[in-house]
Amino acid sequence: MKRLFTALCILIALSAGVSASPRKDRADNGKPSVVTTVFPPYDFVRQIAGDTVNLTMLLPPGAESHSFEPTPQDIIRIQNSGLFIYVGGESEAWVDRILSSLDTGKLRILRLMDCVEIVEEEIVEGMQDDEEGDSHEDGDEGEHEEEAEYDEHIWTSPANAALIVERISGELCAIDRANADSFRANAGDYLAKLAALDAAFRSAVDQGRRKVFVFGDRFPFRYFADAYGLRYFAAFPGCSTETEASAATVAFLINKVRDERIPVVFHIELSNEKIADTICEATGAAKRLFHAAHNVSRQEFTGGTTYLELMTRNADALREALR
Repeated sequence: MKRLFTALCILIALSAGVSASPRKDRADNGKPSVVTTVFPPYDFVRQIAGDTVNLTMLLPPGAESHSFEPTPQDIIRIQNSGLFIYVGGESEAWVDRILSSLDTGKLRILRLMDCVEIVEEEIVEGMQDDEEGDSHEDGDEGEHEEEAEYDEHIWTSPANAALIVERISGELCAIDRANADSFRANAGDYLAKLAALDAAFRSAVDQGRRKVFVFGDRFPFRYFADAYGLRYFAAFPGCSTETEASAATVAFLINKVRDERIPVVFHIELSNEKIADTICEATGAAKRLFHAAHNVSRQEFTGGTTYLELMTRNADALREALR
């Protein structure tokens, strides 16, 4: 159904003259047009380029990225941009279908998953059989490799975010050489802030009494956990579309929190929080938000909330969870 919807959008956009009309990589005000699919690269661009570009985020604030499908107008925006930035994971399979159907001409395209070393999602649901948080499904190794899914949330590691910022800065310099010096300076300042954020997380981990955190939710933080050597337990792997965990999984997480006296159970943004509520009610643990920054609410978006603000709050929450 999603493929059909995307195909229809492409046909509508093409019938509107997308491929027949010349590309406009600059808006009427003369500024380069930059389009991103999700929030992190959107925020990175605005920190580097400010108002020197016309910047658009396709994913509506508050929306679920895994069910997102582009509109004909979105396709036109991509076609007429000077730089298009997307993540490249399974939830954005629609991008490849669109790009293969458009005359992208001199459009610069940046796929974020090409910027870093990607890792597979791990199976973290039902970890009763693996106390170290490295659970994998049994079966033929070759089959597992064919079915591997890769964690898309590469920006949850500040070190990865720094690599992405460097690549974005280079792309911006390529489409707007007149402002290249400013872009490089702004990127340098931002990289220093990312280094400070990384130091804050390392301090929270180093000063903590434990190296484990628990999510009564999905777990889009594989890169983050790997970066700081943290064990993790969660109701669902990665960004599973499931919303109801099994009774065995919930019982396991409750016992884990009780046995290790874990003070905080996390949920992610835009969640219904039901599983986290159940675990907290059974254990007395505090419930806290740990933001993956994949998307923000409408209020956060209009209020100018940034990646650094969200991740700094995560550092405070992590410090409480590891105490």
